[in-house]
Amino acid sequence: MKNLYIALSFVVISLTVSAQNKNTKSADKLFNRFEYVDAAKEYLKLVDNGKADPYVYKQLADTYYNMFNSTEAVKWYAKATETNQEAETYYRYAQMLKANGKYEDANKQMQKFAAAAPSDSRAKAFKENPNYVPRLLDKTKLYNVNPSDISSDKSDFGAVLYDNSLYFASARNGARKTYGWTDEPFLDIYKADYNADGTITNASPLTDLNSKWHDGPITISADGNTAYFASESFKEKISEKDKKANAKFSQVYLFKAVKTGDKWGDITALPFNDKTFSNSNPSLSRDGKTLYFSSNRPSSVGGTDIWKVAINADGTYGEPQNLGVKVNTEGNETFPFIADDNKTLYFASSGKQGFGGLDVYQIDLSNGSEASNLGKPVNTEKDDFAFTFNESKKAGFLSSNRNGNDDIFAVSPICGVDVQIVVTDAKTGAILANASVSILDDKKNVIATEMANAKGEVKYRVECDRAYVVQASKDGYEGSTFAVTKSKGPSATVAAALQPIDVIVTETEIILKPIYFEFDKSNITQEGAFELDKLVQVMKNNDKMVIMAKSHTDNRGSDKYNLALSDRRAKSTVQYIVSKGIAADRISGKGMGELEPKVDCGKDCTEAQHAQNRRSEFLIVK
Repeated sequence: MKNLYIALSFVVISLTVSAQNKNTKSADKLFNRFEYVDAAKEYLKLVDNGKADPYVYKQLADTYYNMFNSTEAVKWYAKATETNQEAETYYRYAQMLKANGKYEDANKQMQKFAAAAPSDSRAKAFKENPNYVPRLLDKTKLYNVNPSDISSDKSDFGAVLYDNSLYFASARNGARKTYGWTDEPFLDIYKADYNADGTITNASPLTDLNSKWHDGPITISADGNTAYFASESFKEKISEKDKKANAKFSQVYLFKAVKTGDKWGDITALPFNDKTFSNSNPSLSRDGKTLYFSSNRPSSVGGTDIWKVAINADGTYGEPQNLGVKVNTEGNETFPFIADDNKTLYFASSGKQGFGGLDVYQIDLSNGSEASNLGKPVNTEKDDFAFTFNESKKAGFLSSNRNGNDDIFAVSPICGVDVQIVVTDAKTGAILANASVSILDDKKNVIATEMANAKGEVKYRVECDRAYVVQASKDGYEGSTFAVTKSKGPSATVAAALQPIDVIVTETEIILKPIYFEFDKSNITQEGAFELDKLVQVMKNNDKMVIMAKSHTDNRGSDKYNLALSDRRAKSTVQYIVSKGIAADRISGKGMGELEPKVDCGKDCTEAQHAQNRRSEFLIVK
């Protein structure tokens, strides 16, 4: 149902429409009236009767796309793209593939889209970062998302919490006439009680504002006395007649209402509405000075964009302004919500890099930053939109069709800590730019890796009350780890001071700290990697040097087993050095087993002595 507020126009009483041909006339009429449920049935009849052609396949695909039936849309886009070369068809096909979790197939269609529309910002973003999904999956979880008991078996979306009242749009009124797009009743605005325990009760329609047309979503002023909401221009008896189609088209308008006592009244259409385009999904800043909304008005970047308009002290309005390309794309941007701080904007986009369908993004409008995807579980492969958050109650709401229907979900923030790592030279205190900095969780899983900026800084957001470790490394310095103390936030600083590499190089040997291995294992440990990085640096500084690595075991196990184990350790050591850019012909390895113990303790070795015997040594061959 939210697609109504993306398409942003409605049609009624359509008697005839121009058709592709006589066979598609009936289906085309339904399609152009947005009655997609019945349109799909008519197009499928043509397929069953052997009268389908590429046009029918494309219409079927777009029909299911508009209903967000991704499985059927993929099926018909596959056939449509056999002959249809339109860039947007490839893009829609990719979106539906992503909605089914088929990211590799989606990338193939995005490649075709990028070739067909190379100047499109969506194509440019894809070419710059085609494999962005793993990065999105690695994002720190910011919110918990749970089903809300306010949802019904019909479309419910656009929930926003003010004080102890929750407002939302819903098609749950079964007594009303159904709308052909979704075969559901027309939308109404509802209000429910938000209780202290987080439960939501007593949902009832706002009869003062609702009409026989679509109404909602709504936004309320801080004092609770002014509302802005979306409805149809039919409310103003305004429509456009398409003579060729013999149809009347409505636009979505924005309206203002004023509360007197317990009643809403004085309903007026905003002056920047227009019968040639739509305005919808309003969100009022808490200071009451700016109204954000979505619109397909002229000068939009894409289908629908996010706009804002100033509300002057005398109640007049400024000129609507487009929020620009940091927010808007050639796709659809809609459902803006301006946070209580008057600078953080949440919005939904189908044009930015996401998981599929609509994803929710946030942007700080005060500092020129880029919009960021909120990640999972806020976003999924389906449509996720209408994110709102009440700062005082630390409670938010999200709309999504992830379960097959537009439903409202409750959102609660996960306590987070902003960790700032500053990398410096341990001896001089100098800032180390471009150092590699990774952050690991308490299970030693690498969460993310970034390069330090010109100030030696890297910032990560992690969960509260959880231990993390930072790994920092840079050529010429010993890599090291640094603990991130458990914290409730909001921020923590880690001083990552790296020691310059100071290696003892004799005529016959490079002496490092011991490269110890875990018992009965041959993998390189993190501590071992830090030491081997020193060897790599020496070999880079002396490009003619050739090294042989000798690997040793303790005396537990048979001679044959220990010789094989030490050989595996030697090979692991060599492979690590080669992986760091050293030519394979400059490093060789040999397993010595237990033949040359560092501590000759026989059968009475302590654990510490066994550990000393499990080592690698580095001899200068040339």
